[in-house]
Order: sequence, then structure tokens, then C-alpha cells
Amino acid sequence: MRQTIVLAIFFLCIFSTHTMAQEMIKKGETLNLESCIEIALKRQPSIAAAAGSVEVNASLVEQAKSSYYPQINWSSSYNRVSPASNRNFFTTSGSTGSSGGVISSSGRSGSFDEYSTGFGLNQLIYDFGKTPSEVKIQKLTLDSSHSDLVNTTDQTILTVKQAYYGVVQAKYNVLVAQDTVKQTSQHLEQAKGFYEVGTHPKFDVIKAEVDLSNAQLNLIRNQNAFKISIVNLNNAMGIPDAPEYSIDENMPFARYEVTLEEALTKAYENRPDLKSVVSKRQAAERSIELARTGYYPVLTGSASYSWSGEKLSSLEHGWDVGAALTFPLFSGFLTKYQVEEAKANLNILKANEESLRQTIFQDVQQAYLTLRAAEEAIPTAKLGVEQSQENLDIANGRYKAGVGNPIEVTDAEVGLANSRTSYIQALYADKVAQAALEKAMGLR
Repeated sequence: MRQTIVLAIFFLCIFSTHTMAQEMIKKGETLNLESCIEIALKRQPSIAAAAGSVEVNASLVEQAKSSYYPQINWSSSYNRVSPASNRNFFTTSGSTGSSGGVISSSGRSGSFDEYSTGFGLNQLIYDFGKTPSEVKIQKLTLDSSHSDLVNTTDQTILTVKQAYYGVVQAKYNVLVAQDTVKQTSQHLEQAKGFYEVGTHPKFDVIKAEVDLSNAQLNLIRNQNAFKISIVNLNNAMGIPDAPEYSIDENMPFARYEVTLEEALTKAYENRPDLKSVVSKRQAAERSIELARTGYYPVLTGSASYSWSGEKLSSLEHGWDVGAALTFPLFSGFLTKYQVEEAKANLNILKANEESLRQTIFQDVQQAYLTLRAAEEAIPTAKLGVEQSQENLDIANGRYKAGVGNPIEVTDAEVGLANSRTSYIQALYADKVAQAALEKAMGLR
């Protein structure tokens, strides 16, 4: 029975997830980069987890503030009391020299009921900054979690961009492979025609058939790579079971105008992971102040009103109001070592902050240099495509005129395919490098 219920829940979850995926993406829909990012921001579990951490820390801020308010409690109790023994009181009386006395006893015998109920109020009056420090620490922790959420969101956007351009690249590679198959097929038909009229040997036909087989195998590999790129994009969007869709295959080239110095300045101003560690370092600084409050007294006020008695119908009431000053005289050096711990944690966070600043410097430099290299490679790659196409046209012309050979044609076809693939790779590298630089600078 339990296994049946578990299976039912499992298939219900699968159906629900599939239905949600269909609501986000309609079958046959064309998605652009912006729509893919929008879907990821709504569906990525990592973003939901980071948002949950923000909610947790927001609650912790309010918990810390609770010490500012009075604490009111109500209690009620009932006891059945049975004394272990009666209390006896002995007295003697008489004149001097007499030898007699009277023994008297008083006390309660037997069991009895005891009822009590009442309200109590406690209010913190002053704790030498302990509660304000706790509130400030929790607020800084909340700021840190906000920055972590932004950082998770930025990382998700970068992942979607990489996956999206990976799909575009894979799709272009499929188109190149299809064109290569078409070219080799035409070359095979041409070789067969020349062989049938006796102007070229059978070697040309066999060579063309081998070239066609290789082109078809390359097409199969590229088609599989395209399918895998779709899987990667679906996972990046948080919809692994997305229905079939198409994407905008446009990947235009535009130079990204920014200097290295500007990029570094923006990174130090905007990086959410740096803001997060700064908030944690500030919280650690306040933690030292919080630990030191263990040396100081705490002043509290209290009040209560209660009813008690042996019968519910005749309870007696009473009240009390007071204040208490609690001064820690000795706690086994607890406060001393709590202060030392807080100082050590602060040193760790300072080191982490400096390490992150160095990492940011490295990230920006690498992304900037990679972007500039990709931008410089695109014109060269485009020129290579034009030259390879011209070379193929010449090789085909020579072969048709009977002065060329099939090896020249094959080399020219392979060269054109490689040039087109390199050009696509250069465009992809430029887009990914631009996305990486924006991520390194903390920009959307």
C-alpha cells in the first residue's frame, strides 16, 4: 500500500512538473535570449533556495528585535498535596520545681488541593548594547544574503547565456555539416558522370564516396551535439523536460566598448559576492562588540498578578512589581574566549575579502583579454571563410575543366567547412566572453 502511494505521488510530481514546463514554453515556440533568461529566473531551484535564505535572515532580524518588547506569559497549575508528616510544636508550663507540662501540637493533616493561575510580565530595560548589536548583526547578515541572491541570479544568467549561445553554435555547425554533405554529394555525382564518359578514373568516384561518408558521419556528430546543447539549455532554464522549441539563431557581432580600468572599477562597485563578504566582515566587527557585552550587567523589570488557593471558588489574588540587576562576576573566562573567537573570525573574513578582491581582479583581466582576443579573431575568421570559398570555387572549376584532381576538391571542401566552423566558434567565443566580462563586472 505504501509503495502504491509513493508511486502515485512520484507520477503526480512528474505530471505537475511537465505541465508547468508546457505552461512556460509552448511547443514550437521560438525563444530569444531574453525569454530564456526570464524563464530561468522563475524556475531555477538555486535562485529559489537563495531567496529562501533571504526570508530566513529577515525572520532572524525580527527575532533579534523581540528583546525590545515585553515578554508576557500566562500560567496555570493544579497540585494534589499530601504532606509527608505533620509538624508538631512542644511547649511546657508550670511553677518552679514542678515536674509537669502540657504538650500541644498544631499543623495540617491529610491531603489537599492547590490551584494557581496568573500573568507575568518581563521587560528588558538596559543591556549595555547587547540587543542593538544582535539586531545590527542580523541586518548585516540579511544584507549578505541579499547579495548572495543577486550573485546566484547573475551566475544563472551567465549559465543561460553560455548554454543559449552553445545552442546557436551547435545549430550553425549542423548547417555547415549539411552544406558539406550537399557539396560532397554533388561532387560524387559529378565524378560518376565523368567516369561514365571516360574522362576520369574510377578512383575519383571512390574518393568522392569516401568523402561523402565522412561528411555524413560529421553531420551525425554535429546533430548529436546540437541535441546535447538543447539539454544543457533546458537545465540552465530549470525546465529539463521542456517541449520542443526553436531559438533565435541570430548572433550579431558588435564590439564591446569598455576599458580595463573601467571594468575593474565597475567590478569593485557592483560585484554582489564582494558586497556579501563585506557585509559578513561588518557583522563580524559587531560580533566583537556583542561578545564584550558579556562583561556588563543586565537590568530587567518584572510584574505579575496571580490567583491561588485550595478551592477554585475562593482563590486569593496578589501581585508584585520589581526590577533586577544581574551582574556577571565570573563565568569561567567564557566572555574572554568569546571575544577572542569573534576577533579570529573577523581576521578570517578580512583575509577572505582580500582574497576575493584579488580573484575579482583576475576574473576581470581574463574576461577582458579573452573578449578582446575574440573580437580580433572575428574579422580574420570571416576573411578565412571568404578565401576558402574562393579556393573551393577554383578547385571545382579546375576539376570540371579536367586539369584538377579530386584531392584538390576534397581539401578545398574540408578547408571551407573548417573555416566556417572557426568563424562560428569566433562568434560564440565573443558572445560568451562578453557575458563573462559582464558577470565579472557585476552587470546584468
